[in-house]
Amino acid sequence: MEVILPVVFGLFALFIVLWLYILLPAGMAERRGRSQLIWVLISLFGSPILACLLLLALGDAE
Repeated sequence: MEVILPVVFGLFALFIVLWLYILLPAGMAERRGRSQLIWVLISLFGSPILACLLLLALGDAE
């Protein structure tokens, strides 16, 4: 039981990081008609919060 809790916590933390850095910006970019790869790279090398705010500010692609 002592080994299970840190493993579960680690997997949960990994899922949160994966969602924040990859899935959230990619989903937002797809809904706005923008390149998912570019926005995931911006999120990875910059900040996921900045990438999401930029996507919100830029709006939909024409």
